[in-house]
Amino acid sequence: MVSIRIILALLCLGCLFNMPYSYYEMFRVIAMPSFIYLAYKERNKKFWPLLWIISAILIQPFYKFYIVREIWAIIDIIWAVLLIYPYFNKLRKL
Repeated sequence: MVSIRIILALLCLGCLFNMPYSYYEMFRVIAMPSFIYLAYKERNKKFWPLLWIISAILIQPFYKFYIVREIWAIIDIIWAVLLIYPYFNKLRKL
């Protein structure tokens, strides 16, 4: 089963390409509840819930934070790395 983290990481990486504006709107609608779900799922950890809540606030579709495209690209790359980090961490422990 494909994890929500992998799907969200792929959507983040899709934002790096020149996509139609509707893709970014769809990404916001999918990413906000996904980040909230991740915050709830990891509520017992130290750092992750706060990071996911901040991410949900930043990406929420109701009030858009106007950030230049280059900064959004950096944020998307950081999100993708953080989302797939646990999988690489598990592989390293094997």
